[in-house]
Amino acid sequence: MKSEKNLSAAFCAVTGAASIVILTLLDQYTKILALSGLKGQDSVVLIKGVLELKYLENRGIAFGMFQGKIPFFVILCIIFFGTVVYAFIRIPKKRYYLPLMLIGYILTAGALGNFIDRVFRGFVVDFIYFSLIDFPIFNLADIYVVVSGVLLVLFVCFKYKEEEFVFFNPKHKG
Repeated sequence: MKSEKNLSAAFCAVTGAASIVILTLLDQYTKILALSGLKGQDSVVLIKGVLELKYLENRGIAFGMFQGKIPFFVILCIIFFGTVVYAFIRIPKKRYYLPLMLIGYILTAGALGNFIDRVFRGFVVDFIYFSLIDFPIFNLADIYVVVSGVLLVLFVCFKYKEEEFVFFNPKHKG
């Protein structure tokens, strides 16, 4: 790997925190709109036969699995957030790793958005429905998690090499 310009740790922290806060607030705002405008109402057709806004209270995780296991999800999220903090601390603050950091910010915002719902509402507000393929109803946080998850896999498989992740080893200095 060629020499890269270092990024300021403060820049990374501020950018990361701001990104996570903005994306999480956008997710929560859309869920508040769904609660106030869609709950108890018929679905709103945006594109007939393709896309609808349809209110759903999801008490599980992806595709409604593990219904009612809120304490389990909270524990998983806390472990995830701890892992993310560890990764953000350890990752070299170099331009080369910026895509990984950005993906991490988006993934964290998605997890945080649904975590907030589970803790404060007891369920996740879902409202986006692709009727064309009868896909499960989802929300912005779900989009953040899926898109960043796919990007993470692609970057790890095609951009970064295994030896470029040595910084995750606790014994690694540098």
